[in-house]
Amino acid sequence: MNFNRRAFIKAAAIAPAITLPFVGCSGAAENQKDPASGNKPDFSKLKNMTADVKPISREERQSRIGKAQELMKKNGVDALFLEPGTSMKYFLDFDFFLSERMVAAVIPANGEPIYVCPKFEEDKVGELVKFGSEIRTWEEHESPYALVKGILSDKAGRSGTMGIEERCRFFLFDGIKKEASSFDYVLADPVTAGCRIYKSPAEIALLQKANDITIEAYKVLFDSLYEGMSQDDFREIASQAHKALGATGSIGANFGEWTAFPHGSSTVQYLKEGDVVLADGGCTIEGYKSDISRTIVFGQATDRHKEVWNLAKEAQTAAFELAKNQNVTCEDLDAAARKVIEEGGFGPDYKYFSHRLGHGIGMDGHEWTNLVRGNDTPLAKGMCFSNEPGIYIVGEFGVRVEDCMYIGDDGPVYFSQPSPAIDQPFA
Repeated sequence: MNFNRRAFIKAAAIAPAITLPFVGCSGAAENQKDPASGNKPDFSKLKNMTADVKPISREERQSRIGKAQELMKKNGVDALFLEPGTSMKYFLDFDFFLSERMVAAVIPANGEPIYVCPKFEEDKVGELVKFGSEIRTWEEHESPYALVKGILSDKAGRSGTMGIEERCRFFLFDGIKKEASSFDYVLADPVTAGCRIYKSPAEIALLQKANDITIEAYKVLFDSLYEGMSQDDFREIASQAHKALGATGSIGANFGEWTAFPHGSSTVQYLKEGDVVLADGGCTIEGYKSDISRTIVFGQATDRHKEVWNLAKEAQTAAFELAKNQNVTCEDLDAAARKVIEEGGFGPDYKYFSHRLGHGIGMDGHEWTNLVRGNDTPLAKGMCFSNEPGIYIVGEFGVRVEDCMYIGDDGPVYFSQPSPAIDQPFA
């Protein structure tokens, strides 16, 4: 199907909340106008979709701290060190900028979190603290590492084990280790990932909302394609559509032969008739991410385009269907998708399908755990992944189909419904 607007709306089933003026998407000359000429999408017609969003409750965060403490005891960890970032937000609903000065929290295996910050930041940090109440401060000439050592000594005695969150900057870890050299230090993934991998119903709802919004932004975006559009033009429309729908989001794209680069090319590109368009992006709702890729053709898809796209779609379906079975691991899904693509003539192994099948998703766009060879983690309720097989033919074009899913009570559930066909990007 050619991407003219009438055919596109029929295929995309654009929601009643979205009403746009005529914006050409086909290769026909009369529909290839630059939006600067007055043919812009009318974002004012989009409705904010976030009125029913429910933030993560205080009670749920308290339960996260409790689970982390249970995992700490199970893994022989006496305290967990966090600096501002996703995990600190996840457990403590605490967010602060990073600088050369330590601002951190220590969650002990027993007791309430304790915070560390410069003395001059104490009042500001105090405003942000929601769990626990103790803040230990250091003056500019003093050592924050000595404060951390003091917390460890208070909670574990003269020796013990501290878990360091994976994204903690090295100079902080190194300073603590030198100051408190009698303690052991381990990567805290069994605690942090042990909590964050398994999403609660409240988290699933936020991820679902983010995906719903991004799909609506995609519909507007694909209905706004025009000859000569740049990648910057593409991103700007996506950003404005997300904003009108109530979210902060971005979708990038590559055109033509540059779609064979899985994460795109730095080459400046302008859309032309017959180009494959590979778009990828999402938005954030209450800290939770969407991540959706769509591959279409600007104009008429060739038999070659359809052949390659259909194979990627078959691989995506194979992985999803396998996830319905018992005792399936993360690497099994990757193998199932890769087998389809190899048997379709695009092998061996990573030659054309050059990346893993998928990544975990939640508060980080990429987080634990990955659908990749060597990861024998069993699928379990609450896990969330992207399912994104791709085929990339350098010098020709590439395709990727990506929708995220979660493992529910009865198996996998998609957050966004996969595309039925290359010329029908939305179910």
